[in-house]
Amino acid sequence: MVSQILDGTGEDSTALALKILVAGGFGVGKTTLVGAVSEIRPLRTEEQLSKVGRTVDDTEGVDRKTTTTVAMDFGRITIRSGLSLYLFGTPGQDRFWFLWDELSQGALGAVVLADTRRLCDCFPAVDYFEHRRIPFVVAVNCFPGARTFAAEDVSRALDLDEGTPVVLCDARERDSGKEVLVRLVEYAGRFHTARILGPAEEPR
Repeated sequence: MVSQILDGTGEDSTALALKILVAGGFGVGKTTLVGAVSEIRPLRTEEQLSKVGRTVDDTEGVDRKTTTTVAMDFGRITIRSGLSLYLFGTPGQDRFWFLWDELSQGALGAVVLADTRRLCDCFPAVDYFEHRRIPFVVAVNCFPGARTFAAEDVSRALDLDEGTPVVLCDARERDSGKEVLVRLVEYAGRFHTARILGPAEEPR
């Protein structure tokens, strides 16, 4: 059934909405990605960073950031006729993690945004989705001036499970963000199909 939904065959694919999470560290570009790809005006819950907040949040490397997501971002994109994705951007700071369990309910999968200048910041998101068996792709947001690493190097650095996709993207560009989402939907389809059919059908 999952494969039918994703490849456009079967009656159930005529009007389908899938829930996708966009996660990652503080200031990695989650709000930017959701806003760039959304075909509706995105819902944002951003607040100005306060002096108190700066003593809690690690802003090293993103010192020009002036706002932060305190609940979630929300957007929608149509991948093809009859298939839409509802995007939920998670807050990046540890103190808002109590929201993650609620946001992850019913999610098909997740995008974990990574910044090679602060790669360790996405470890918590990687651990979260791996432990809960939620399929995800790591999307390396190519910030200006940041060193570019091969996907294999990022995968090793994050100690990802074999087969977890790593892709390069520009969170500001709609087409780039859409390609990440398509890659996630394809991978999640194989992942969930393998869980239904058993270990002999592990995703690749």
